[in-house]
Amino acid sequence: MPLRYPALHRLGRASWPRTLLGVLVAVVVVLAIVPTLLAGVYAGLGEPFGDADFDPLTPAGLTIVSLTWAAAIPTVLLVTHLVQEVRGSWALSVVAAIRWRWLVTCIGLSVVAILAAVLVAAVLPDRGGVTLDDSVNDLTGKSLAFAVIIVFLVPLQSAGEEFAFRGYLTQSLGGVLHGRIGTAVAVAVPAVAFALAHGAQDPPVFVDRLTFGLVAGVLVVLTGGLEAGIAMHVVNNWASFGLTLLFGDLTGAVTPDISTWWLLPGTLVQNLGYLALVLWMHRRTGLRATVEPGVLERPRPRV
Repeated sequence: MPLRYPALHRLGRASWPRTLLGVLVAVVVVLAIVPTLLAGVYAGLGEPFGDADFDPLTPAGLTIVSLTWAAAIPTVLLVTHLVQEVRGSWALSVVAAIRWRWLVTCIGLSVVAILAAVLVAAVLPDRGGVTLDDSVNDLTGKSLAFAVIIVFLVPLQSAGEEFAFRGYLTQSLGGVLHGRIGTAVAVAVPAVAFALAHGAQDPPVFVDRLTFGLVAGVLVVLTGGLEAGIAMHVVNNWASFGLTLLFGDLTGAVTPDISTWWLLPGTLVQNLGYLALVLWMHRRTGLRATVEPGVLERPRPRV
């Protein structure tokens, strides 16, 4: 029987003890060991760019956050191989690789969806967050440092979150839970965890993050890989951080505090519009979304 992306751990050894062990190891490595090491290394350098603070956010602080989540990429690949005993590249897609042309296509579709959301937000009574009506911030050395981090490191941070939540957590649950209910749980639980991982938030922001996670999870299942989620996440964060750098305060982009439900119309237009665009394009391209277990090589390849 063909396997969808969430079930790919069944190509190796999927069980509840391995699921719990793998998730525990990944959480400890990404959320405890890596940030501690990065902070220690930065302190050892004599903190050349100032304090690594998060409130207010500094370039060093954003660098540590970005590299922490970027570390989720090799962590997921390694834990998949060691714990589930399946080649780490199966965390990427049902072809065990990033489908680069599809990723670029999804980036273009993400831009269209975000532009539609901006147009919707422009006519709402309360737009929430930064607006293009605000004055442009002054250009400083600090803002240039932030710009470099946003361009080069934020994509790694965004991809790392997708590897962690829509990748390893989805496959860990999908490997041991069967049927449509199992697939639904494998989509919903990572979406909730993703929303909670962004810290204390007002309800509208939590729903915004949750909607994002649910759509990304559905796309992983229906398109057979992480590419659509990564594209949406990267472009969204580029737009969010970039606009905030120009017109607002970056601390608010990392830990938003927006007490308005008017945030959600733009969110729904962006996420549901992107979902529709990606599924339409996926049907046109005919990309594979499942794996036939019988065509896999044996014994299992090494990473």
